[in-house]
Amino acid sequence: MGRILKPVLYFAAAAVGLLLIAGISVMLLFDPNDYREDIEQVVQKNTGRELDIEGDLSVSIFPWLAIEIGRTRLGNAAGFGDEPFASFEKARLSVRLLPMLLRRDVEVANADLDTLQLNLAIDAKGRSNWQDLIDASEAIAAAAPTESAATNELGGLNIAGFAIRNSALRYDDAAAGGNYELSELNLATGSVSSNNGTIHVDGFEIEALLGGVTAVPTTFNLETTALDINTDAESIAMDKIKLGLLGLDITAAVEPFSYAGDITPVAAIQVDAFSLRSLMQRMDIEAPETTDPTALGKVIIDATARVSTTAIALIDLTLVLYETTFTGELSIPQGDNDLYSFKLKADAIDLDRYMAPATEVSGDAAAEEVPVEIPSDLIGLINSRGSLTIGRVQLSGMQFENITLGLTTNNGDLRLHPITATLFEGKYNGDVRINTSGTTPVMSVNERVEGVQLAALAKAMFEQDNITGTINGTFQLSGRGKDLAAIQSDLDGTIDFELLDGAWEGTDVWYELRRARAVLRQEAPPDPTLPARTRFSEVSASGPVTDGVFSNNDLLAELPFMRVTGNGSVNFVAATVDYRMSASVLDKPELVGADVSAAELKEFTRTVIPLRISGSLDAPKIAPDLDKLLKDQVKKQVEDKLKDKLGELLSR
Repeated sequence: MGRILKPVLYFAAAAVGLLLIAGISVMLLFDPNDYREDIEQVVQKNTGRELDIEGDLSVSIFPWLAIEIGRTRLGNAAGFGDEPFASFEKARLSVRLLPMLLRRDVEVANADLDTLQLNLAIDAKGRSNWQDLIDASEAIAAAAPTESAATNELGGLNIAGFAIRNSALRYDDAAAGGNYELSELNLATGSVSSNNGTIHVDGFEIEALLGGVTAVPTTFNLETTALDINTDAESIAMDKIKLGLLGLDITAAVEPFSYAGDITPVAAIQVDAFSLRSLMQRMDIEAPETTDPTALGKVIIDATARVSTTAIALIDLTLVLYETTFTGELSIPQGDNDLYSFKLKADAIDLDRYMAPATEVSGDAAAEEVPVEIPSDLIGLINSRGSLTIGRVQLSGMQFENITLGLTTNNGDLRLHPITATLFEGKYNGDVRINTSGTTPVMSVNERVEGVQLAALAKAMFEQDNITGTINGTFQLSGRGKDLAAIQSDLDGTIDFELLDGAWEGTDVWYELRRARAVLRQEAPPDPTLPARTRFSEVSASGPVTDGVFSNNDLLAELPFMRVTGNGSVNFVAATVDYRMSASVLDKPELVGADVSAAELKEFTRTVIPLRISGSLDAPKIAPDLDKLLKDQVKKQVEDKLKDKLGELLSR
């Protein structure tokens, strides 16, 4: 064994000695700068581009074959100007010599590139300034003679690490109108190894400033612990990625994907809690002021992302917006398609928190209600189309439940259609539009309610609690204005409704009739029945709305003791009502009380009683129209006397 090993050691020592002598000879006799022009001509011949090596070239042989290149510039493609395609200040690569000679293993120390400036561009016709390099590379590969596997086969490739420092990458897309830049770019990898068509990277990290997305460059960082590239299958697999962008902290578990053609990866992503208001400010989007200043302060995203050439689809999505949790799917456009699409389900949302806040006022105006502004900026922010179901929605004091709706926003035009919901134990169907594309927003509604409880509705809409029952009706209205008060003043359209099986609390019409009769007869008024209440089986009305005033001539009210018809108006702007009606007491009225005499009842049943409803909506006055009643009585007495006189004359 010793006799065999000794000559081997002698041979190895001799080989090392020869390599040392060769290395020293090369360094003394060989100057790589003498071949600068030859290198530039080869690049010019094969790519058609000018290569300018301004810095020095240096080579060292042992124990590392090290190559260092100084300042170098590579010209741009034809038609893309005089700015170089790429330039750098210094590049260094060193390879361990003995493993490469003895085992054909390539062992590289850290490969470094300093101050790289890479300018990528696409012209208005969609032509890139790098496609010609790809074509040239493929042409060279196709023209090269095919070597046998034994001749061409290398052992393993091992790089201690790769670093790009103090660099910048610029991307200009004249076709799409985008300009982006990564400045102060630093990239570092762990060890890189290659074997049998697979390149393994033991982690990498990128840090840079990203420009073009916001007015002020924002920090960008990307890191992963491992990356595998299969050059035969043209695929990439990597460990979990951590991405920092626009103040967002994003974690992504990316499935293996192909880099041949369009890159369309799939990843499970998580976005830590962030402020939507702050994100909008970073993107130079004016964040709307909201009644609740924290309403846009918390967003959390958990989803599976599928990237295509036109959009990023988020499926299995859980989106937390403030105190509302959405689940479903969402598509975010990229490229020319700017339409957001979605199919979501939410638990509950209070929309009043997202409305514009009330303006602070002083003096007497402080007691007045400040109108709610239409959120035009928010409506015009994005174009979208989708469907949404929500368990509960709070809006303008009204609570909707079990909501299903279609939502479309397009260039400032918002439409909610179709809408179905449970509203105060009844049903609601609607079509609501808000168009903010002009100088003044326009709001229109086409709504129908069925079986809605009046008490809760009146409390929510008018802050009054003096009516009960149910309401059925249709409302087709539209108005123009920057806030709800202005829209209400401009409101036009039609209203058709009926109230069923309820009561007007606080007013007893039957008592008021009896009291008015007692006043006319100068008798003591009857004792009231408390609490004061007027029951009805039906109240119906229909008519037009003009400038916020509802007018109708077909009022009908069926009460237990009388039938009422009339006409009048409701001023929604001033919140007042004014109706004149005629009431006829039924022959067999209900609930009139035991103290009503037969004579009193007979007098009521043969008389048409004028009634008047007037005052504020929250506390209207319902009473007999005494002026009209007196005039009718005087008129009847005069008519009776004329009839008597006429009878006397005719009898002569």
